[in-house]
Amino acid sequence: MPSFLLTAVLSYLLGSIPFGYLLVRIFRGEDVRQSGSGNIGATNVSRKSPVLGVVTLLLDALKGSAAGLAALVFLRGEFISWAYANAPWYPDHAWTAMPDAAQARVVTGMALAALFAILGHIFPIWLRFRGGKGVATGLGAFALIAPKAVLAAVCIFVVVVLVFRYVSLGSIIAVAAFPILAWLLHEYGNAWLALAFMSLASLLIVARHHQNIRRLLAGTERRFGFRRGAKPGSEPEKP
Repeated sequence: MPSFLLTAVLSYLLGSIPFGYLLVRIFRGEDVRQSGSGNIGATNVSRKSPVLGVVTLLLDALKGSAAGLAALVFLRGEFISWAYANAPWYPDHAWTAMPDAAQARVVTGMALAALFAILGHIFPIWLRFRGGKGVATGLGAFALIAPKAVLAAVCIFVVVVLVFRYVSLGSIIAVAAFPILAWLLHEYGNAWLALAFMSLASLLIVARHHQNIRRLLAGTERRFGFRRGAKPGSEPEKP
């Protein structure tokens, strides 16, 4: 239990680091929340600087991955120490030879880390709990747990954006599909609680797109590739 509590707290604090806000403040001397969509995510940052937008995307994803790796460190009694003690000759054998209960505990810890990292990004303590939408952070965290499902979700995102020209729609559908894909591909280590955590995290990300959903239903959401002069209210907010 202490390992899971420590994982949750550290993951939330990692997720709370507002890289988009900090980068724009440091390199542009501006508050990114006062322009565009008001989001601290990569897309809104890219409106200030494409380079800073890419850096924000990478850092937001990395903090999600860092949270997952932290979970491995805190649960090393179930994985790392066990691996070196029982299968030091080849690390890959360690996981397959590991008892199912121990595997489930590790995967559950990593899924918990993903959930709290996303919560930190969406509700950062440093910015009065007004953050981003968690797409990039979720991508980085989920990639450690279910890489095949993440890859499939990314493919879905690309197809939806190319067909319908809505970045927000692609993100919503891809994120919603992720836990289903993880289940179909059996990438949750028989840990149903881990699958529940990933499903809840995905639901949170989709819920954060409520404004985009309203605009999509109203037909006012901005399509990918629209002119720069489109109404600010119709701009998609990502990630």
